[in-house]
Amino acid sequence: MKRIGILIGWLVWTAGVSAQSWSLDDCMKYAVEHATEVKREVVNARQRKQDYQHAVAGFLPTVTGGVQGQYAWGRNIDPETNTYNNVTTFNNYYQLYAELNVFDGFATINALKQAKLSRDYSATAMQKIQDDRAIDVMQKYVDAAYAEASIQIASEKLNESKRMLAKMKRLYELGEKGRPDVVQMESQVAEDEYNLTHQENVAKQSLLALKSAMNFPVDEELKILINEEQNLKLTSDYKEVPESGVNYETVYQAFQHISPDLKSAEYEVERARYDYKIAKGRLLPSLSLGGGISTNYYKNLSQKGQYDGFASQFHNNQGEYLALTLSIPIYNSDRWHSVKKARNDWQLAQVNLEETRRKLHDQIAQAVMDAEGYAKELHQMQKKVASDSLAYHMSSRKFEEGMLSTFDLHTAAQTLLESRIKELQMQMLLIIKQRLVAYYQGENLIK
Repeated sequence: MKRIGILIGWLVWTAGVSAQSWSLDDCMKYAVEHATEVKREVVNARQRKQDYQHAVAGFLPTVTGGVQGQYAWGRNIDPETNTYNNVTTFNNYYQLYAELNVFDGFATINALKQAKLSRDYSATAMQKIQDDRAIDVMQKYVDAAYAEASIQIASEKLNESKRMLAKMKRLYELGEKGRPDVVQMESQVAEDEYNLTHQENVAKQSLLALKSAMNFPVDEELKILINEEQNLKLTSDYKEVPESGVNYETVYQAFQHISPDLKSAEYEVERARYDYKIAKGRLLPSLSLGGGISTNYYKNLSQKGQYDGFASQFHNNQGEYLALTLSIPIYNSDRWHSVKKARNDWQLAQVNLEETRRKLHDQIAQAVMDAEGYAKELHQMQKKVASDSLAYHMSSRKFEEGMLSTFDLHTAAQTLLESRIKELQMQMLLIIKQRLVAYYQGENLIK
């Protein structure tokens, strides 16, 4: 029987592909553009920029102004005679005050450095979110492609069983086969029909999971692109798969400088360090310089007479002042608690950084070894599928000639089916690992 290879490729978009078919890169692009995490990070980046501007403004003086109007009537104390009188007065006060922070334990400077660090981190944060989303979609896409290809394998198996059932019935009519053989073959057809139905349900669930990862409308059709030939197909003479030559230590040493995960962990360490320095700075004395100008306008409404006008009083009553304020924190339990908490958070961030480095190293090593291992396993499985296909073809011939039982034919068919499913699984795993290794080597996930 002719061997039918179900090979799922990288599924690269070409001009001849139908616009209704989605390649792996198409799905990842769509997911990155429509992911809620990306939209949320856009807002976070805008907020980090605003925080940086606020930190810069912390070096500028604060300026406040005040205006007060007071209308009083009834018994009042006359400041000249220190006696009560009954008058109606109007007072109008104006004040303008500015204060400049001279020293605050370097808290303002460290806050600016921290805000600048956060602002520059926005690009890394966005890249991390996009890469995480793309990797998740890649996994879901391969799962969906695997499920679709499994349907084709199950369908071919069902068609072959139906063909054998029709031939079995013909041989039964000719008296060459018994009724038990026909019944057993009918059971095989029923089993294959169930397997096909099961694979169709799995495919629907996998496609739904892909839509969810892409943030794709559930009620709209999403048709993934499946090719029957791609660059994973080995030569027909089944030569040994050569070593890839990829050293995971070399890959790790290069990737650690551009890894979004590692950069994020390093950012958390630096941010926590600045939090600690800011908290310590609040334990130091602070010095501020202030100055202001004030004036007022007064009028006794109960007495008739000549009063200086508003402009004259506004000018003559002006007063200026300067203030130098030194604040020395003697004891504040909240500030000491903040220092200890910030120090613990900094140490925890350092521990998380080391763990991230270790996990990244292990992930790269695992991906490189898996890619090489799956390539070898696929090579062996392709040889096994070819052998099982030949064995099934010979078994079916012997069965037709009456030299083999129905049970033995079923066993040969089941062995071939399991081999083809295993081959397909190796192809899917190899696709993911090869793509991840390329990503760790500096290539973009989305091409």
